[in-house]
Amino acid sequence: MHAIIVDDEKHCRDVLMLLLSRHCPDITIDAVCVDGPTALEAIERQPPELLFLDVEMPGMNGFELLEACPATPFSVIFTTAYDQYAIRAIRHSALDYLLKPIDKDELLRAVEKAAARQLLLTGTKLQHLLQFLHEHLQANERLALPTLEGLRMVLPKDVMYCTAEGAYTRLLLQDGQNPPLICRTLKEVEAVLKDKGFFRVHHSYLINLSFMDKYIKGDGGEIIMSDGASIPVSRQRKQEFMARIEKL
Repeated sequence: MHAIIVDDEKHCRDVLMLLLSRHCPDITIDAVCVDGPTALEAIERQPPELLFLDVEMPGMNGFELLEACPATPFSVIFTTAYDQYAIRAIRHSALDYLLKPIDKDELLRAVEKAAARQLLLTGTKLQHLLQFLHEHLQANERLALPTLEGLRMVLPKDVMYCTAEGAYTRLLLQDGQNPPLICRTLKEVEAVLKDKGFFRVHHSYLINLSFMDKYIKGDGGEIIMSDGASIPVSRQRKQEFMARIEKL
């Protein structure tokens, strides 16, 4: 089984490689990466069957790395002492975790389970985990969003609204920078942001309600955003939208 190790701590990488070489002869380490961007390149170059992934890494943590490649059907074994809600998410999604310092017997059990289910694993389990984590994402935690140029790290609270552009989504940010084009549909972006104060007011628009300046009544209506943008509200979504803003 081909594997990639992602961990920014040299000692942890060395220990894991030593244990695997001694006790898991069927594991071939294709790459050892010290950060998320390097790991993404390695995954794209040669997709693994198994990923040993640290959670707390600078720049891009383990969950942000998974978000950048949610449909890749590899098994994931987290090597971490991460907080309790993440561990519950990992268990709920049937993905394994090893608490540091790594125990040999626990490593062997995790590898055996990963090998046994590798043929059945699809991107669904990763998506299930990511959905759970996004439901717990705080306003000061970043999203790793894939663009045509690479990854764009974005705080949900900095996104004013999103517009659909075919199979892509344009994000309008409050800092006024060039709006990034995200390699995800608006429906996929909505799934991530809908519980973070965002609402899909139209098939082409997803807005951050905190940046809504005013609502103008009409057939469906019209929203004026804080940057002056005019965004339509579809007739089909008007009732749900009005019920939502009444709770603000």
